[in-house]
Amino acid sequence: MRLTTRRRFLAVLTTVIGLVSLTVGAAPAGAADFYDPPSPLPAGAAGDIIRHQASQFFLDPTKLLPAPAKVQRIMYRSTDTHGDPVAVTGTVLTPTLPWTGPGARPIISYAAGTQGLGDQCAPSKALATGGEYEGPFISGLLSRGYAVVITDYEGLGTPGVHTYVNRKAEGYAVLDAIRAAQRLPEAGLPDDGPVAISGYSQGGGASAAAAELQPGYAPELKLKGAYAGAVPADLGAVAANLDGHYAVGFLMFAVASMNYAYPQLDIPDMLNAKGRALQAEVENECTGDAILKHAFTRTADLTTDGRPITAYLSEAPFASVVAEQQIGLTPPAAPVLVAHSALDDIVPFEQGRTMARNWCAEGATVQFDTLAVPTHVGGAVAAYPDAFAWLDGRLHGVPAPDNCGGF
Repeated sequence: MRLTTRRRFLAVLTTVIGLVSLTVGAAPAGAADFYDPPSPLPAGAAGDIIRHQASQFFLDPTKLLPAPAKVQRIMYRSTDTHGDPVAVTGTVLTPTLPWTGPGARPIISYAAGTQGLGDQCAPSKALATGGEYEGPFISGLLSRGYAVVITDYEGLGTPGVHTYVNRKAEGYAVLDAIRAAQRLPEAGLPDDGPVAISGYSQGGGASAAAAELQPGYAPELKLKGAYAGAVPADLGAVAANLDGHYAVGFLMFAVASMNYAYPQLDIPDMLNAKGRALQAEVENECTGDAILKHAFTRTADLTTDGRPITAYLSEAPFASVVAEQQIGLTPPAAPVLVAHSALDDIVPFEQGRTMARNWCAEGATVQFDTLAVPTHVGGAVAAYPDAFAWLDGRLHGVPAPDNCGGF
């Protein structure tokens, strides 16, 4: 690698790691036991609160900038990939600013982007230590008077492996987080008011999945819309892009997640000793760790037969599991905003646009914004103004825009 090329790469890598590595940190004092679910789980319905406690949300790791909100850490009932009840944790934020829009104060379920798989990476822990890299966007929602609930997803903080980019598990966790926020008396939020969903990258996939699942899973929610940025809608296409990439650790997050949710695949049998060791390693890593430790790893070096992991994804029994994660086959009932950079270096643009086009063909109301900024991280920042404006429109009763047929 020429020196100038290396310097450019290091500059990009430093930016990425600077944005995501802050999620690595110790759990807040006294929080460890909070994340241990009772066994068996108490009887109840999806979205019921299991436990809660006061918490904090800081915008900086020095803890000098508290977010303008009352904060409650929650554990609530949700549903796993196979329809079984599971305990999930998260955070409910009630802004100190009044809601000045029409009707009751809305709740936005914010689906966090890639945090990692280690329990220390849970958004509820990062928010409390001032290390959540998506804190500025969340704070922007609070400044508009919206209540916000952020799920930790299944297996982040709580026992088990985080079900990373798992369509059902993530979608259910995002929807049940809204139910939990509505049912938490300490949050002081309406139990049947307007709601919306927002997320980028992994969070964009979770937001899109939740929008698809909502009519059948949580029809009582008054969902006004969902913003989904840089959606990993086709895991096969995303995996092909990530193999040998600086973010190949994200692919290994997905492998570990798939192994946990679908043990019948027997993924460790496919891996050689190096591959099994790497899989075990990523289960305890946050995003920055995975980038630093595993950049440019070729998955062909991790398998027993020397084929890349991506070669397995179109074969039985893996193909059917990958197909289960496909987003874009079920039209959301609520309007959606999809934003994606044509220059995204992690989540391929074309598969995201295909998802949006499929939704259009199925009759959904879709606004698709093509961004022209370099990198996945650049796309996230560039999408902020559009996302805020679009959410504001839906939650203030403005008819949703639709550019189906124009992208």
